[in-house]
Amino acid sequence: MARHAGQRGEGALDRESFLRPIAHRGLHNRAKGRVENTAPAFLAAIDKGYGIECDLQAAKDGTPMVFHDETLDRLVQASGAIATHAPAGLARLRYKQQDTAILSFAEMLQLVAGRAPLLVEVKRNKRPPPKVFLERVAKEAAAYQGPIALMSFDRDVVTALGGLAPGVPRGWIVGSHGLLARWWAATSTARKDAAIARVLAGAPAGISFLSVDVRLLRSVRAWLDSHAPELTLFCWTVRTQRQRTAAARWADAPTFEGYEP
Repeated sequence: MARHAGQRGEGALDRESFLRPIAHRGLHNRAKGRVENTAPAFLAAIDKGYGIECDLQAAKDGTPMVFHDETLDRLVQASGAIATHAPAGLARLRYKQQDTAILSFAEMLQLVAGRAPLLVEVKRNKRPPPKVFLERVAKEAAAYQGPIALMSFDRDVVTALGGLAPGVPRGWIVGSHGLLARWWAATSTARKDAAIARVLAGAPAGISFLSVDVRLLRSVRAWLDSHAPELTLFCWTVRTQRQRTAAARWADAPTFEGYEP
């Protein structure tokens, strides 16, 4: 089993700061004019005392931009991959139905300024992210004066960030992607737990937390209790009452959307 950072030493997570509800992509609400991963959504989360989860994509030159999708089309008055646009061009774009610009990671950090803990997902698309992108993410996160943690679905990205910014807490995001379809149909708790155990056995070394699909929580908690009780357990994305109940029972903190705790 890989060695984990746990709650002490270099790269340890500040549980006192992070163990609170985490607003998924900020406290966004289109009806109130707050689009995901934008300044209004982040400021609303800060105002309510929540943590913030956000996403980073690389611009053409590797500059980290706060954006979830690989392409611009769903949210912005433009089309194509974000990685084909220079930062200056992205800064001139506006979100649909909102006169708000795409933030760079540096701009977001300046905006939040330590007022909320940040769970930052470093995205991996069809290809591994460019080295310069990871270097800039690591540099800006390491220089930030506030509670921050980096995470990714990609084991190699998590490992690379550990080498680039060893003092910044990092975690691994776990979803249903690595599970066979028959896992969802299985009625045996033992089978489900065994499948999750096989996935988690491959966790990157040096992590201090996991962030997992809320539907996997019970099995992940069972594995952590036996193998890595020092790791903090976040879950995503909590929306329904049933998911809220599961998160309250098994997670250390929920990443939520569509309601307020």
